[in-house]
Amino acid sequence: MAGAKLQLGAAEVAKRLRNLWANSLLFRTNLTLGVSSLVIVAIAVAAVQYFVVQPIAERSADDEAALLVLSAQTWVELPPEARRYFELELAENHDLIISAVPERYDPVAYGDAPFLALVEEKLSERFDGPVEMSRTEELTWATLPIAGYELQIGFSPTRRDVQTTYVGIVIAGAGAAVVFITSLFIALRITRPLVQAAERAETFRGGLNFDPLPEEGPRELVVLARNFNTMAREISALLSNRTTLLAGISHDLKTPLTRMRLAVELLPDDVDPGLIERFEHNLESMDELITDALKLSSGTHEAEQEIDLQPFVESVLASYATPMPLECRDCPTQPVRLAPGALRRVLTNLLTNARQHGKEVRVEVHGREIHVLDSGPGIPLEHREAVFQPFFRLDSSRSAATGGSGLGLAIVHQLCQTHGWRIEIGAGRGGGTDVCLEI
Repeated sequence: MAGAKLQLGAAEVAKRLRNLWANSLLFRTNLTLGVSSLVIVAIAVAAVQYFVVQPIAERSADDEAALLVLSAQTWVELPPEARRYFELELAENHDLIISAVPERYDPVAYGDAPFLALVEEKLSERFDGPVEMSRTEELTWATLPIAGYELQIGFSPTRRDVQTTYVGIVIAGAGAAVVFITSLFIALRITRPLVQAAERAETFRGGLNFDPLPEEGPRELVVLARNFNTMAREISALLSNRTTLLAGISHDLKTPLTRMRLAVELLPDDVDPGLIERFEHNLESMDELITDALKLSSGTHEAEQEIDLQPFVESVLASYATPMPLECRDCPTQPVRLAPGALRRVLTNLLTNARQHGKEVRVEVHGREIHVLDSGPGIPLEHREAVFQPFFRLDSSRSAATGGSGLGLAIVHQLCQTHGWRIEIGAGRGGGTDVCLEI
């Protein structure tokens, strides 16, 4: 069963990688340039075949036919005693064999020898009629009717053959290779900086320690990298100033809040107890809001450390009086590098939220995924993104009686974005809510 799941997981990963590669700019650019290069090579091969190879082949076949006819005419005009010496000269210097006694050989298969078909065509034009062509294992024979003789002249079947098929293959292969290598170089030169920009934009979380893009290459890419670096620095400074301002205001509000608590405690005994209770409730709400704001500001600038994930989750669960079951499967055996304070705040907020809305809460750790499951009413699909907005409440699942500042899940979402974690809300297997935190 485990092996089947592993194979299924590997197949899913391979499928995702293929989809990513097929949808990448590098693949699409190479595909476009590759198809265009094949079209160009096909046009070039057709042009060379029509304007160069075919005329050369016809001229070569015509020369070959002229040589055969001239040899036959010379043999006929020579006296019988000189013909033997002429036959020897043709065999030694021109690789031609003349026979005055015709033999029956197998017909020529022109489909495998297009040049021989041209030679037969040129010979037929010179004799104003069909010329018989036959072959043996070593020679091709042309039977020429001349001056009452039927001379058979044998010549090599590969004699002056231009090999048009091989010429086309060489042109197509070499041309396609050159164009493909050139297009690949151009595509890599253009897409590599764009891939780097996409990766940096995806991993940018607004921190001041971001890795700027190298400002090099073509002018357009330099402008893109410079603008991205400027934008990233401005966003980082803006977020840092906002967080600093939020932390400062929240910290400064602690002093007047403490004074107000002291003033409530010093009220005379004849003051309405209900009024005092409302004051205390409002002060507690304000204190919770300020505390959440301080947690958010401190969690966004925390340095990463190496921790063991399973013992860390167990320590978070141990801080609650009510025990909650923990199930671990394929937990990382090596320490995981992350911000422990931010992760503790995220888990604490998720567990507190789950305990408010579900009687049974359990935690499952699957690899680098932490699932917080509860048996509550669940969150409708259309609201699973909106619940991460500040002060958003669901009438069917939350009410003022449950308390809370309305910033719990907003802080979770902000901390996850800052540290590059993924948070997703789904439905539990037996009902309720399944909140998945992927480190």
